[in-house]
Amino acid sequence: MDEEATYIPQPVSFRKKIKIKLFRLFHLHQGPSIKLYTGFGNKTSCVIYGHALFLSPLPRKTYRNFFVYNSIALLRLFMVRPMKHAKVKLIWENNVYETLTETDGFFSFEWQPSHPLKPGSCKVKVLLMAKDADNIVASAADGEIIIPLLQSFAFISDIDDTFLISHSSNLRKRLFVLLTQNARSRRPFEGAVKHYQLLNGRDDGLNSTNAFFYVSSSEWNLYGYIREFVRMNKLPDGVFLLNHIKTFSKLFSTGQSNHDGKFSRITRIIEAFPKQKFILLGDDSQRDIYIYTSIVEHFPQNIYCIYLRKVYTSEKPQVREKQKIIEKAGVLFCYFAHSEEAILHSRQIGLIK
Repeated sequence: MDEEATYIPQPVSFRKKIKIKLFRLFHLHQGPSIKLYTGFGNKTSCVIYGHALFLSPLPRKTYRNFFVYNSIALLRLFMVRPMKHAKVKLIWENNVYETLTETDGFFSFEWQPSHPLKPGSCKVKVLLMAKDADNIVASAADGEIIIPLLQSFAFISDIDDTFLISHSSNLRKRLFVLLTQNARSRRPFEGAVKHYQLLNGRDDGLNSTNAFFYVSSSEWNLYGYIREFVRMNKLPDGVFLLNHIKTFSKLFSTGQSNHDGKFSRITRIIEAFPKQKFILLGDDSQRDIYIYTSIVEHFPQNIYCIYLRKVYTSEKPQVREKQKIIEKAGVLFCYFAHSEEAILHSRQIGLIK
């Protein structure tokens, strides 16, 4: 009689054991996964973005105001391994749309629904297909499309140093804040939350009555981090459009990405709502004034007012130079040092009732 075959487990190499322990220490997921971001649309067109990753951080569940814990939590956000040229499918009602990810794992879907959409949220499902196996799903994620109920105005805001104190123009200070604090311990500028809540039409920041879009040069790695900050501080919820994802090797250049992409992201929003009047909010720490001036030159009829925070004590002369161009185009402009000045201005021009 033949002897029964027994399974003999293969020994795990020392290198692999170390790798497994590191993944557990940093709460990382190894394997195909989809990171999906809230999309937006109008009655006739929708768009949603995401990343396909083979290595990704698990969502943070606990927050401790401790230097080492916060540093590890920040570092793990950049411990990603993108999946390039992977097939991704979007399921919308009875239709299936396909695309391939870019070299950094990024993908986007833009489609036209078969019927006009009403304001509110719509659910979608995105599938990541297994490599070389068209019918096998490696990972799936549920997403959301926001169709804003557009009132008199919509708002496009920068994040770092516009309402979140970030020291964007000083890489050393920016990294220190990121590594030593977390999304719940970070602080906004005094009065900034109040201004945004008043612009939103509510005094608690919840259930936005006006449409808010947050466009930043910060990387997609910080998407969850920024959303948690917005939630904790009761800022108006909205759609977030960030910059190219970065791997760990490029961590120390965070926030220093090419800012030209910011112009194209804002342009995409305005073109999606061509009849809408927009308010732009930014600061003078980097290139917002140049980007916003270009936006005004391209869409003078769509921009009603620009708010620019004066981050440092002395104002920048180039801001005043660009202000002349902006106001000549018929766009209102407020260059302010304290949020109370911006609130007063908003009351005077009718943004706050």
